[in-house]
Amino acid sequence: ALPVFHVHGLILGTLGPLRRGGSSEHVGRFSPSALAGAVTRGATMVFGVPTMYGRIAREAASDSGLAEAFGRARVLISGSAALPVSVHERIRELTGQSILERYGLTETLMNAGARLGDEVTPGRVGPPLPGVEVKLIGEDGAPVDATDDETIGELAVRGPNVFTGYLNRPDATEEAMRDGWFLTGDMATRDQSGSLRLVGRKSTDLIKSGGYRIGAGEIEGALLEHPAVAEVAVTAKPDEDLGERIVAWVVLESGQSAEPDELSAHVATLLTKHKRPREVHFVSELPRNAMGKVMKRELGK
Repeated sequence: ALPVFHVHGLILGTLGPLRRGGSSEHVGRFSPSALAGAVTRGATMVFGVPTMYGRIAREAASDSGLAEAFGRARVLISGSAALPVSVHERIRELTGQSILERYGLTETLMNAGARLGDEVTPGRVGPPLPGVEVKLIGEDGAPVDATDDETIGELAVRGPNVFTGYLNRPDATEEAMRDGWFLTGDMATRDQSGSLRLVGRKSTDLIKSGGYRIGAGEIEGALLEHPAVAEVAVTAKPDEDLGERIVAWVVLESGQSAEPDELSAHVATLLTKHKRPREVHFVSELPRNAMGKVMKRELGK
């Protein structure tokens, strides 16, 4: 159900299976039942994005047939954005499947991801694929060597998978490359195993509040663990005291209710007080593009 103009749907979901002698079925417009039907007809690999798996988890919770169908797949794969831990755990509980989360870009194809049979840790991507080098870079341009899973840096990639440049855009290519490393614009932390935790895009998901550098992704993940929250996006807005304040945009589960202070306290309990949203807005839906990614710049307009 992925668009085939994107590296995830075209290269991995379509050309990859064909290259290995398999076949590929595109179900058209996404729905959990459409993908489940493909698995029932014999599909063994499911390629999706976090938004899709979130919907699958919600519908499979009340449809045992749907859960059983996805449980028959050989592998479930997620990419294009960080998969919330809560979604991963719900899918595993309902289907018995651990989703393989992968990290890649149009400019680099695949960079990191667990292999089939590897132990999967929800919320982590890795290790880097053979021949691919990955490092984190701080605001000062120096490498981030910390492996505490807290220190945030921009992901940089080097290897034979990295593109040679943007067509007829030498200035953009020069800006994106540094000493042979491609600057991805994605922010992440690293643990002692070398696995990565993606916290969002540098341009829209890095919040500088009260002297802290905070990834929107970890706040979104915490909010999704609240039973009343179906979908969420976290952004920042200017604040005279803090520099930037954390703002949450929340879609509630059908029939559920919650108060802004309740959700803010929930985040403070799971993370730390300085990562709690200072504003919470309830919306009927989040603006998304064709890949299911939230268009955060549209929020609040």
